[in-house]
Amino acid sequence: QVQLVESGGGLVQAGGSLRLSCAVSGRSFSSTAMGWFRQAPGKEREFVADISSSGGVRGYTDSVKGRSTITRDNAKNTVDLQMNSLKPEDTAVYYCAAASRPFGGSSPERYDYWGQGTQVTVSS
Repeated sequence: QVQLVESGGGLVQAGGSLRLSCAVSGRSFSSTAMGWFRQAPGKEREFVADISSSGGVRGYTDSVKGRSTITRDNAKNTVDLQMNSLKPEDTAVYYCAAASRPFGGSSPERYDYWGQGTQVTVSS
């Protein structure tokens, strides 16, 4: 059974930083593309960032580009999302997702497994 467990969310002031982490078990991590998505109250789930199975290809949504970095450690089966210069509009539940393919992309339908989510709240 594949499990994804997120950690690192919390309350932070605008301009601050957070590092989200996702631990993956039950699957060959080195062949799995990973992504981060978020969902704010009353809004649809949206793509934040993704990283290919090798770590060589990364993508970001425009609103976080330049402020966030996605990385993975295939030895530890983890994927992290470092977020800097946080804004109140970054407030959402952040979900880690795994795709059974080397490249994930921005569409939630391409991901097969999801974590439970971690809350990020940015105060103004």
